[in-house]
Amino acid sequence: MSLNEAQSQDVSRMLEGDQRALSRLLTLLERGGADATALMRAVHGHTGRAYCIGVTGPPGAGKSTIVDGLTALWRADGLSVGILAVDPSSPFSGGALLGDRLRMQRHYLDSGVFIRSMASHGESGGLPLAVRGAARLLDTAGKAMVAVETVGVGQAELRVMGVADTVVVTLTPEAGDAIQTLKAGLSEIADILVVNKADREGASRLAEALAASAQMGASREGWTPPVLTTQAHTGAGLPELLQAIERHRRWMESTSLLARRRAARRREEAVELVERAVSQRIRTHIQSNAALRDSLAAAERGERDPYSCAEELLARLLPDWPEG
Repeated sequence: MSLNEAQSQDVSRMLEGDQRALSRLLTLLERGGADATALMRAVHGHTGRAYCIGVTGPPGAGKSTIVDGLTALWRADGLSVGILAVDPSSPFSGGALLGDRLRMQRHYLDSGVFIRSMASHGESGGLPLAVRGAARLLDTAGKAMVAVETVGVGQAELRVMGVADTVVVTLTPEAGDAIQTLKAGLSEIADILVVNKADREGASRLAEALAASAQMGASREGWTPPVLTTQAHTGAGLPELLQAIERHRRWMESTSLLARRRAARRREEAVELVERAVSQRIRTHIQSNAALRDSLAAAERGERDPYSCAEELLARLLPDWPEG
């Protein structure tokens, strides 16, 4: 399937810098389906120029303020910026609870900055699959830097690696479970560790603990995550954070790790899209098949265990599928 004439025109306008066309195409992407597939196919040859930063960490760590401050520094350097703020989904509308204007008010009227709130829709990992495509559209639209700020759901934020070239993990001194969070796996995705709100008690101790943890952890081909302190609400420490991001980018490019990380992400994205499509088709087929519905109903009533039920469903749905 290909894009219709209006959609194709929007792609052309987006390539020329039309922000409204970009916004319409992002909406098209979020709806999913055949149109989203056709859109990604159409823009594929125009991607690969933007650099993507993922900012993640527990709720309340100041991720939005850090992204806001970094954006101001990038704009001062003349770089165009795209921001994807992944917000919790409204249980009623399904849309993002936090709007664009609330997140980045001072950049809202800057034509060099494009901001989009995207609902998480409750997806595991705090990142909807559409975020990867959205980052690609911002790249296509000519944004030099793309920042993805995640919703802040702890260990599940590991999926930020699926979109970011450099991952910044942000913590705060009062987060009593910060070290436990790192032990749970968040430190394993960090390229840069940030202790925000560093004017508060305990910031130095947390920074020292993080530095010791980073030194003991396995470095990624020679890179040990630096630990920085910031006071994002005043801008303190943000220039140093920007410098650390640039150092990591240069190191990634010099070791060819950037190309390899991006290649691995494309592979994983394809697999995840297959998994989602298969899951959706299975659910649709179950709803339309009386025998499959009866099997599930037996599990619902407790007349049989879910494992046996699942085995029977798989046997009926995929009779030729190899076991194991």
